[in-house]
Amino acid sequence: MKIMIRRSPEVGLSVYVPKKDLEEPVVEMERETLWGGWIRIANGWVLELPEMAEDTRLPITVEARKRPETV
Repeated sequence: MKIMIRRSPEVGLSVYVPKKDLEEPVVEMERETLWGGWIRIANGWVLELPEMAEDTRLPITVEARKRPETV
């Protein structure tokens, strides 16, 4: 799914999902550099991010994969 990642002074990192009209803050990251790992957003979704250069500028739209929810 396409997502937009941006950084704001009030929230920090946040994710916007256009198809769901959903914007949520990032609450947990697998990697400090963000790219190539997973992130968890406030609604509980875990998204796999693509490998990108550490100095990639935000905001950016990327293709992310949502991990299946586990019970």
